[in-house]
Amino acid sequence: MVIPGDPSTMPGLILDMARLGSPDLARDDLIRALRPLVSGYRSWLQKQRGRLTEAEIARYTPAGEDALRTAHSVADRLERAIELLSTDGLAREAFRFANQAMALQRVRGEVSRKRAANPDLDLGRLLREHEVPEQRSWRPFQLAFALLCLPGLTDPAHEDAHRYADDGEVQLLFFPTGGGKTEAYLGLTAYTLAIRRLQGVVGTGDEARDGTDGIAVLMRYTLRLLTAQQFQRAAALLCACEWLRRERIDSGDSRWGSVPFRLGLWVGVSVTPNTYENAKSEIESKRGFEADVGGVLQLVACPWCGLRLSTGRDLTYDDRRRRVLTHCPDPDGNCPFSRRQSPDEGLPVLTVDEEIYRLTPSLLIGTVDKFAQLPWRASTAPLFGQVASRCDRHGWQNPDFESFCRSRHPASGNFPATVPSPAMRLRPPDLIIQDELHLIADALGSMVGLYEAVIDDLCSRQAGNARIRPVVVASTATVRRAADQCEQVFARGLTVFPPQVLDAGETFFSTITVPSVDTPARRYRGVCAPGESLKAVEIRVMSAVLEHSQYVFDTYGERAADPYMTVVDYFTSTRELAGMHRLADDDVAERLGSQKVRTRRRRPLIQELTSRMPSGRITSILGELDRNFEYRFDSTAALDRLKRDPAAAAEFKERVRPIDVLLATSMLQVGVDIPRLGLMLVTGQPKNTAEYIQATSRVGRDRNKPGLVLTMLQWSRPRDLGHFETFVHSHETFGARIEGITTTPFSDRALDRGLAAVLVAAIRHSSTAALPNKAAHTVPLDGALSRRLREVLEHRAARVTHHQEFADSVGKRVQNLLDTWSKRRTTLPAGQLGYTEAPDVAGLITIPDTQAWRSFTCPMSLREVENEVLLQLQPVDTTVLDAPAWTYASEVQQ
Repeated sequence: MVIPGDPSTMPGLILDMARLGSPDLARDDLIRALRPLVSGYRSWLQKQRGRLTEAEIARYTPAGEDALRTAHSVADRLERAIELLSTDGLAREAFRFANQAMALQRVRGEVSRKRAANPDLDLGRLLREHEVPEQRSWRPFQLAFALLCLPGLTDPAHEDAHRYADDGEVQLLFFPTGGGKTEAYLGLTAYTLAIRRLQGVVGTGDEARDGTDGIAVLMRYTLRLLTAQQFQRAAALLCACEWLRRERIDSGDSRWGSVPFRLGLWVGVSVTPNTYENAKSEIESKRGFEADVGGVLQLVACPWCGLRLSTGRDLTYDDRRRRVLTHCPDPDGNCPFSRRQSPDEGLPVLTVDEEIYRLTPSLLIGTVDKFAQLPWRASTAPLFGQVASRCDRHGWQNPDFESFCRSRHPASGNFPATVPSPAMRLRPPDLIIQDELHLIADALGSMVGLYEAVIDDLCSRQAGNARIRPVVVASTATVRRAADQCEQVFARGLTVFPPQVLDAGETFFSTITVPSVDTPARRYRGVCAPGESLKAVEIRVMSAVLEHSQYVFDTYGERAADPYMTVVDYFTSTRELAGMHRLADDDVAERLGSQKVRTRRRRPLIQELTSRMPSGRITSILGELDRNFEYRFDSTAALDRLKRDPAAAAEFKERVRPIDVLLATSMLQVGVDIPRLGLMLVTGQPKNTAEYIQATSRVGRDRNKPGLVLTMLQWSRPRDLGHFETFVHSHETFGARIEGITTTPFSDRALDRGLAAVLVAAIRHSSTAALPNKAAHTVPLDGALSRRLREVLEHRAARVTHHQEFADSVGKRVQNLLDTWSKRRTTLPAGQLGYTEAPDVAGLITIPDTQAWRSFTCPMSLREVENEVLLQLQPVDTTVLDAPAWTYASEVQQ
């Protein structure tokens, strides 16, 4: 069990977000409210230093001294961050804004979640219940982490910013699952949005960048389930930010700009539409139907008031602006995002790729796969601030949008005639958030690390002789060799927060304790039945837990038993899950309905959470998991009454049933945050420890609803049996058993797959003149730009591999690609060279297909290097450095 830092050790510290954001809290009072965070930490560190003389620690004094030095440097950074708030008025104002936004997000997000699960709940009563300090307070580690990152987001020249080429650092939030990492970086997001608006234009001349528009924060994930869950939580924050912006504009403060704070979801075409036409067609096809969430609509309910949304009812489109709008269905129009109060904008969310490119949302949530589009689409340029003109009707202009937004638009209805106007380049993203860092691994991690070279460059801006890079924040609960991983993926150093000191699990900001009556958490139990098939064990165990949870529900009521009424069954393969679905529907249901059990439970409602499901259905199931069991419907007595009372039976039919059994695969292991879940079965030991920890941490996340995990191990599998025989020790030490992560972005095969795409993306997005398709024929390939890109890639390769020979090899590969590109221009029989093939235009880059991988074959997804690779040996491999002078037998015979 992880216990957050105890505020009582920091007397005078204010954690209430509403109080920290109050304009009534004067500057000196604000600083006094934050200083106990530092003084309490320093006092605790002093006590830890006194322990260095203890017998069991004394022999490790040098290591202890190093750990204490690291912790004291964190305390010094906290001190300087608080001093920044004292001296910088804009930073202080942005900090207040972030606290106000987070207070609203915490309250409105929880209210929305509960009201979406139970629409009959009264909004006013829910708001009164949740408008309390306990609901809207920081945990000490969240506030401390936010403070640590403020200097870098405020002033790149600050000594703790670490935003230059040679001193960049990843700020890693390393905290157990369910501890509240998401709230920490959402707070940072709110601060970033605010400080950019308040600072406005930064730089002068050609280096001037406009911060009143554009993407401020990039939040990246690897799994679509994780993306969908976080999108709902982030939507509540952006609604809060937009509500506060409107309030300030209405009061006469024009610094907050006329552009709304928006949230964008940038994922694959299988999840959201790419174009306005596709979105419009989808809305038309669902008009009048209560369709599942999915496609254009990625929110289950309004993030502000909790009313459930429907594609057919709540989505509209505007042909003149090419906008897709999502409105809250509040019939009274009290919600600020309803049609009555926000007719032209609605909820500040964008899910259509085309709209994201034209309107550049303040926060963009996407999958790492999507960045494979950079060399293929000029329309991705505005994401990094590369713009030159803006249309008042359609947003940022781009060569990809010339079919509908080229020069001028005549008057139409309420819209006056408009002509695109020149615009200053936008400030590129200042903050990159890489959640669940441990998933950036293996082949995918290598490709992400290689593409990070161009993403880091596009997110950087020039300030005199210095290159200012974005702040990178990462978070995870299960990682090993994090410093090496950050070096390989981001080419940066690493700062871990909170730092470990003398005792593992004791950091001042958190304490890991053994589960007990006073500090409940999760209980793990192993089940192994020698001589029995795994299917037979699954049937008996699931039947038993469903029966006994019903008994507890009948005896103690819904408050005590609801967490255990939904059984989550986790599988390591889809094949095993499919088999269990049939068994649960037949054998388990039959056992529950027999006369031998002491309770009556209806036939279980079974749902799946797997990669084979449509994304819209996944979002709906996440919402359904929040639905509680109710004694008046789900107890044994209620089920008996339903058979006798037709009126009660009719009421029961109108009710949406909660889920009894959820069958899930690895998709569940990250991003699912459903506090009510408390019971999990694990069928077979997962392949690695990190997956096991992450998956089982989906239950028991609420300390008032402790979790129970039953792991069913197959006696005929040696690995499963080995885990069962060491079950207690394995679980007492599984934090130490987390496997290391390997990424090799500059390996030969990674370069074969991705270097051409990285080079084309960097050149195409270097200026607006290089964006059009035909610019591939004219863009300079032998000037300052190509030299700089070669130097950037060589420098990055040298830092990642620690071998100059590899860096020189990368430089040669880059030059070879440039020469090949130049040769293609001069050897064309007719027409021009474009980035992609078009009428009378030869394509430079090609998609992967069944033919051999060519010089400029560019992947459409970063996962195209997986899962199978054809191994082909060549007599001579010229890419091997310092290769021995070997020969093959066939050559000797010749």
